[in-house]
Amino acid sequence: MLLGFISLLLTVLQDRISGICISTKVAYTWRPCSGPPKVYQYGRRLLEFFNSGAGEIARRSLATKGKDKCTTQGKVAFMTAYGIHQLHIFIFVLAIFHVLYCMITLALGTFKMGKWKLWENETKTFEYQYYNDPERFRFARETSFGRRHLHFWSKSPVTLWIVCFFRQFLGSVTKVDYMTLRHGFIIAHLAPENGTKFDFQKYIHRSLEEDFKVVVSISPVIWFSAVLFLLSNTHGWYSYLWLPFIPLIIILLVGTKLQMIITKMGLRIQERGDVVKGTPVVQPGDDLFWFGRPWFILFLIHFVLFQNAFQLAFFAWSTYEFNIRNCFHDKLEDIIIRVSMG
Repeated sequence: MLLGFISLLLTVLQDRISGICISTKVAYTWRPCSGPPKVYQYGRRLLEFFNSGAGEIARRSLATKGKDKCTTQGKVAFMTAYGIHQLHIFIFVLAIFHVLYCMITLALGTFKMGKWKLWENETKTFEYQYYNDPERFRFARETSFGRRHLHFWSKSPVTLWIVCFFRQFLGSVTKVDYMTLRHGFIIAHLAPENGTKFDFQKYIHRSLEEDFKVVVSISPVIWFSAVLFLLSNTHGWYSYLWLPFIPLIIILLVGTKLQMIITKMGLRIQERGDVVKGTPVVQPGDDLFWFGRPWFILFLIHFVLFQNAFQLAFFAWSTYEFNIRNCFHDKLEDIIIRVSMG
């Protein structure tokens, strides 16, 4: 809806936008292609042509493109009607890719949570209740959660970051973590006797759907990042060597941070005492997140999803309109990096 509204505004303001004129010297700068375009090289000849009687028909045909006014002044249009038309097409392609990215992400998340349903059903068995006897005393390190997170490497921030970085590739949510987080949630929000009846997996699924409503939307900050992407796609900046890697770095940092949060909750259990009664109770807190704001993690995931969709949408649009080898990505490595990172 937002992208459609932007497209509508472009249509309404098309004449005013195409009527904005800039000098040819300024038009040479900040462009994706190298060298001045031929229309600028022969701008004086075109001006003489339009001022002649023979150019009357051509002048009328280009009036709707916002060139006539600027050409008579010896300038060029900041954005012609043709450029606005291309922007309409790009916005449509971007909307398609963004929605597809969000749908695929939701589908993958739902598929992954299918495994959690088996773990949830296991909490209703007699074996699980016997093993997690609330009257049973154990050392924190001897619990399943403790054996996974309480090690020598968890005492140093450097080694903790390194281990958590690689853990995100080896099953981001394990059965031990799921069971412990489930137990901590029940203790914090429900009566213990209702714990066996509560379906934590369904609660997580509903939370995912709520987060999806946020991710599928486009905030002003997210749209501003798209504008910066277009501005950085300038000749000489070599944006393909660094811009596509920003979302990759962000999502790796987010995955590492989430792993660290789980480990730090385990360290907090040990800080409360070496002996625990029953299942270890984790206590999440906003202070475990960056700047004490859990929503910032969701914003970064939202940003990465949109940037990836933007990369592929930009590649698809430019390839469709100007062939695959154009000045937007004239190098083979540019194409490989943008598509693979997207």
